[in-house]
Formats: sequence, structure tokens, C-alpha cells
Amino acid sequence: MYPISQLRRYLQSLKKSTVSLSELETIFLGEPCTYEEFSRSVLELESEGIIQMVQRNGRTGKQPSLAYQYRVHKNRLKEDTHKEIHRARLLLHPFIQLDNYYSLEASIWEKDRPFIERIDAYLKKNMLPSTPAPEPERSFELVADEKWITEKQGKELLVRIGLWDKLLILPVDDPLMFAVNPYGLTNAVHKHLIVENKTTYQALLQVLPDVPFATLIFGGGYRVTKSIELLSMQLPLRDAAHEFYYFGDIDKEGISIWHLFNERVLALFGSPAKPALPFYRACLSRDFTYGKENQRDNERAVQAFMSHFTAEEQVKISDCLRAGGYFPQEILPTHELCTIWRHTAWIT
Repeated sequence: MYPISQLRRYLQSLKKSTVSLSELETIFLGEPCTYEEFSRSVLELESEGIIQMVQRNGRTGKQPSLAYQYRVHKNRLKEDTHKEIHRARLLLHPFIQLDNYYSLEASIWEKDRPFIERIDAYLKKNMLPSTPAPEPERSFELVADEKWITEKQGKELLVRIGLWDKLLILPVDDPLMFAVNPYGLTNAVHKHLIVENKTTYQALLQVLPDVPFATLIFGGGYRVTKSIELLSMQLPLRDAAHEFYYFGDIDKEGISIWHLFNERVLALFGSPAKPALPFYRACLSRDFTYGKENQRDNERAVQAFMSHFTAEEQVKISDCLRAGGYFPQEILPTHELCTIWRHTAWIT
């Protein structure tokens, strides 16, 4: 019956224990639903014991007659949903697991069911895939929407029904953004400078051919902690040894980014991401500015970062962070950045 599924969905999402007739009617405002269809659906829910007339408020004089207010029995709704899930289990492909839905809100089952039916059709036609595919490609194959997995909670649904690990889905990460210095590729060890902000990246780009570095990498905050995994694919150098230097803002977040990045490259390449000390020390020669009072503390990251500096420099960094201050990369003008990069002896 046309309106009954919408009524069930509305009642499942209801936070209170009673609902008025006028509230039920508003669900269908502007929709092609006749009074006869609506009233038959309401009376069916009455007969199933899902809603019960509140006696003191009486019923309408219109036929079929409906109560002005109903008490909602959520337990009956849940029983109803469980029966639906049980029936679906008998019909769906055996690889689709529905056990999680018995403990979830019925509204989640209602929302997921159309996608589960599409996935069922895919499996019955194709079985499980034998070759991996990127997320957008597999997403389109399953539900005809390339953004469903990544942007519309498709991954969560696939995990719920036990298929995420079986569908050979390849994550599509942001590419690693970097400029290559062809003269630096001839060195035995390939040096990489990662800078957190675009302004600094743009400033240093002009002197990249003059320094013994293979790449200048734009970090873009935490993004680089994931995209660095693509370095070997985007710069396929045989038997390459890598050396990483990192330059970011001196604030709690900038230090946390460096710390996470350091852990990541150490695991991936066996080489740490050393703070690019000449740049940081040039920043520390200035006065810090205020405006980062609400950043989250990461004491482990701060201690690891400060271990690379002298005792005097550590005091200055501590005072800055304690005061809610920071040293932005942009505190250094372009000409100074370029001079530091050109004239530092970048020797391990």
C-alpha cells in the first residue's frame, strides 16, 4: 500500500511516544496520495498494534474514521522490521550478511535496503570480482553512482553487510604534489623538502634547480601524511635511498603534522623526516605572533620536535606554544627562504 512505508519510516524516526493525525498528514503534503490510501494505511498500522488510539481525543467524523492522536509502540515496529530482515535474508545473495541490522535503528535498514537490493543484483549477475578496482569504478558497478562509496556512506554499508573486504576496492588517495629537480636525481641519496604551505612552496620553487634536492613537495597540512605513500609510484626510482626534510609552521598543529609525517616515512622508507633546521632557526630569530590559543596539545609530538633544537631554542618554542603563539612559515620573505635553501650544506 503506497503510503504505509513512508508512515513506518516516519514512526521509526519519531523521538516521542505519541503522534497526532495532523502530523501524519503533513508527511504527504504535496504528494499524490488520496485520503482513502492514507486512511487505509493508518488503519492497517492500527490493526497491527503499531499505533493505538488515544481514547480521550476521540476520532474524526470522516469515513474511514481515524483517531486524532495515536500512541506509538516502537517495539512492534522493531518486530515488523525484524520480520522484513528475516525475509530479505532468504532472498538475498548468501554473501550479504544482515545480522548487524537486528541491533540497529529500523531507519538505517530502510535507508540501506535499496542499495542492498542493487548489490544483490550485482552479485547474482557477476559474483565477487576477481580483479581490484578503484573506489569510484566499483561504486558505479554496484549502485550506478561513482561517489556512493566515498561520499555517501557506501563504505559503511559494505562493512555492515560483510562485503567491504571481498569486493577488492582500491582507495583513491589525493596525489602527492611535488616538483622534480632532474639534476638532483643523479645523487646516490634523493633528498626531499616538504613544506606545509603554498606560499613557501611557491617561493622555493624558483631555486629548486640550484639545490641538491630531488623534489620540493607541497604538504598541504595533514594531507601529505597519507599521500607520501604514493612517492615510489609517482617517482619510480630503482633502488632509491631517500632523505626527508620537513618545514612547517611552529605551532601545535604544525608540530603534530611533522610528527605524524615522520612516523609515516620512517615506516615506509626507513628514513625519518628531519626538521629543516635552518628554516626553523630563521623563524625563531623573529618574535612569534599570537592567534593559536585553541589548538590541541600533543605533548609527545612537541617533545620529539624540540629534541632537534638547542636548549635555548627549546625555551623559545615552549614559551611560544604556552602563550598560544606561533611562527608561521610566511614570517620568512622569499629572498631569505631562497638564500637559506641555496647556501645551506645539506649533508646527512
